[in-house]
Amino acid sequence: MAACVALGLTAAAPAAFATTAPQLEVQVVSASPAADWLHTDGNKIVDEAGNQVWLTGANWFGYNATERVFHGLWAGNIETITRQMAERGINIVRVPISTELLLEWKAGQTVLPNVNLSVNPELTGLDNLQIFDYWLALCEEYGLKVMLDVHSAEADNSGHFYPMWYKGEITPELFYQGWEWVAARYQHNDTIVAMDIQNEPHGTPDNPPRAKWDSTSDTDNFKHACETAGNRILAINPNVLILCEGIEVYPRPGESWDSPNTDPDQSPNYHYNWWGGNLRGAKEHPINLGAHQDQLVYSPHDYGPLVHEQPWFQKDFDKTTLTNDVWRPNWLYLHEEDTAPLLVGEWGGRFGQDERQDRWLKALRDLMAEKGIHHTFWCLNPNSGDTGGLLQHDWQTWDEVKYEEVLKPALWQYNGKFVSLDHQVRLGGEASTTGISLTERYAGGGNDTVAPTAPGRPVASALTSTTVTLNWDAATDNVGVVGYEVRRATSGGPPSTVATVAGTTYQVTDLAAETEYTFTVRARDAAGNVSAASPARTVTTPPGGGGGGDSGCTATYLLTSTWPGGFQGEVTVENTGTVAIAGWQVTWTDPGGTAIASLWNGRWTVTGGVNVVLNESYNGQLAAGSSTTFGFTGTGPGIATAEPTCSAL
Repeated sequence: MAACVALGLTAAAPAAFATTAPQLEVQVVSASPAADWLHTDGNKIVDEAGNQVWLTGANWFGYNATERVFHGLWAGNIETITRQMAERGINIVRVPISTELLLEWKAGQTVLPNVNLSVNPELTGLDNLQIFDYWLALCEEYGLKVMLDVHSAEADNSGHFYPMWYKGEITPELFYQGWEWVAARYQHNDTIVAMDIQNEPHGTPDNPPRAKWDSTSDTDNFKHACETAGNRILAINPNVLILCEGIEVYPRPGESWDSPNTDPDQSPNYHYNWWGGNLRGAKEHPINLGAHQDQLVYSPHDYGPLVHEQPWFQKDFDKTTLTNDVWRPNWLYLHEEDTAPLLVGEWGGRFGQDERQDRWLKALRDLMAEKGIHHTFWCLNPNSGDTGGLLQHDWQTWDEVKYEEVLKPALWQYNGKFVSLDHQVRLGGEASTTGISLTERYAGGGNDTVAPTAPGRPVASALTSTTVTLNWDAATDNVGVVGYEVRRATSGGPPSTVATVAGTTYQVTDLAAETEYTFTVRARDAAGNVSAASPARTVTTPPGGGGGGDSGCTATYLLTSTWPGGFQGEVTVENTGTVAIAGWQVTWTDPGGTAIASLWNGRWTVTGGVNVVLNESYNGQLAAGSSTTFGFTGTGPGIATAEPTCSAL
């Protein structure tokens, strides 16, 4: 949740006002990128084709708290809330979580959360991790993207009040390992496009612990923590955006972190700002993500006088004075100097209760809209104590005044429609009338209304008990086909989207033995028009067990990165046999002075330096010739381990 210098939570809202959407660079591409990963270019965020995008979203908290699941599922339906966010123009959702929760999930510890199953019957029997994965699928269906935010070390409704990213048994190393686990689990899922390393690090010099910002490797240096976590995440997924927030105070010129603290209203020794809002240190000590610097986004928070009476609110102020006195010296300079993009991770609050609050909100919203600064509004939840939410307390009714007059004008719109960050899916879903896809945005905003022709009937080949390869003749279109939806039906049931691919071939890998499947293909053009389904192809998979073929696998080790005292490695497991395998086991012995610290995409045990890794449930089945990987971090010199051995199960 939002927090501040003295109190700690959120903010308020303004009267109606008009904003001007930023003029985003247009680079029309002949076909949309195959994935939706985002990168940075100076102070802009761009897609893989270089087209500029604008992340305009909201926060939905609960997974960070003791409930360990989205708040509101005791009253609202998860699908309805998600669809409505997308239909109303929210294109990214910032999801607060805790390190404690990530470590629980990493250890296989889940809970059945407090969910009203009469309102959410689709969540019956699902634990909190399964609910999160179910929600990610809904986001994909409705064209929403997701940002994860470690809001606190412990799963605690008030955990954000603690100033550091470590606390008690949650050490800095466990903080990094939590991030590595979630990065590995979702490394191929471009619905999660951003990771906010730590919410609102803060604290003052006379009240330790406190977060500082310099170029040391001290435990309490947040710059070092954000760099370390960011680089360890990017070693796993080099395509995800890394967000680094600010801190609370920064020494004035001539002072140091050893200078005594003083009254924040006078503050001759330190510059004060909101928790997470002080990025003055990034000028002299910028975040360094090495070869992946184009994944860095700085993320301040900012609130109004209903959250805390900051000194700048105790005099007459307007957009110009706030820009000159507060925003530019603390974070806006990073945008103006083309250093990196900014995403204001929290702003917002109650609406129409205080003229100064409304004036502040109007000024900030105008600034973000004029300069194309990315943002996520705090918040969806009505149970945010000092801000309220976009939803009212029944978790079903929207606060229309707050939405229409505060948030809607600051959402990315083009030709009167909201723009998705997904290239294929309109914001609001395939049938949306309020949103367009990212490809449509750069193909003219959806003026093309002619659907492609139906693709040819799929041809099935290389059929095994678990896999089949499909090929089909291409569709035609008046502008151009950008992708194909492969759809599957089982036992006469309705078809569903197995995958979306750019070419005219696809290998389906999750089939069951002795089962009948019917496949069809639909084409989609750049404007989002979808063709009729192709003629169907029906196949029946053979029994499992090999049918006379041989099975086997190999494991190949690769050292991917090193740092003082540690390293990261990756093992590729390949099915070298002629039939599919149902599982695998990899074994190796650590060289002297080396030990594995954490591992992902596999179930790991170690005895006497001998490591044994079994497949997870989702990566055990391997068709002949296919492969998967698991990774790990370790301590020691980072030398290549003894070559591992692999056994097919």
